[in-house]
Amino acid sequence: MSAPSSSSAPIRILLVDDSELVRCGIRSVLADHTTPTLRVVGEASTVAGAVSECARLKPDIVLLDIRLPDGTGFDACRQMLQHNSKVRVIVLTSFSNDNFVYDAINAGAQGYLMKEIDPAGLVQAILDVAAGKSILGPDATARVMRLVRAQTTPDHSEGLASLSPQESRVLALVAEGKTNKEIGDLLTLSDNTVKNYLANVFEKLQVKRRSQAAAIYVQAQQTKPTEQN
Repeated sequence: MSAPSSSSAPIRILLVDDSELVRCGIRSVLADHTTPTLRVVGEASTVAGAVSECARLKPDIVLLDIRLPDGTGFDACRQMLQHNSKVRVIVLTSFSNDNFVYDAINAGAQGYLMKEIDPAGLVQAILDVAAGKSILGPDATARVMRLVRAQTTPDHSEGLASLSPQESRVLALVAEGKTNKEIGDLLTLSDNTVKNYLANVFEKLQVKRRSQAAAIYVQAQQTKPTEQN
C-alpha cells in the first residue's frame, strides 16, 4: 500500500525498549504528529513481550531496541516477521556497530537509527518506512556497505547478472529508496507487476528483504570500476 495520507487510518506503532523512560519519551514525540496520526498501540520491554504484542496487536511499525533482557532485537525482529510478514521494523538504538547494522538488515529490519536522532527525523523515518522505503542513517549506510563489500559472495554477482533488464531497472529504483507505487509510476507498471519483478529479484539474489537487495546492488555499482581495471 502507499503511504498513509492525512485522511487515512493512523500508523499503528509498537514500542520495544527495556527503558520505560525511553518509551515515554518516544510516545510523547509521536503524540505531537497528527497528519497522519502516529498511534502507539502497545509497548514491550523484552523479546518475548515484543513477539507476543506484535502477534496480538498487528502494528504497522515496530520501533525496536537491540539490547533486551531476554535476548536481542535481532531475535525479536526475526520472530515477529515469522508471525507477521507485513510488519515493518525500525531498529532504534544507542549502539553504533558495523555488525549490528548488518545483522539488523539480515534479520529483516527496514531501518536502523540512532537514539540521538531528532524528533522530526524520527517521525519522518516512520512515515518513510510506513510508505515502503528502507531507512539507514548516513553512518549506518557507511557501516553496512563496508560489511557488504567484505561479505558479498559470487552468488550475488551471478544473481545480478541473471536479472532481466526490467528487473535491473526495478532493483536500481529500489536502491534509490523508491516505493513500489513510485517504481510503477516511473516504469508504467502496475503494483502487482512491480511486486512480481521484486519477487524474481529476491529469488535470484537469494534475499528476502528489499533493503538487502538494495545493499547488494549499491555495492556492485561501487565495485564495477575496480573490477573492470
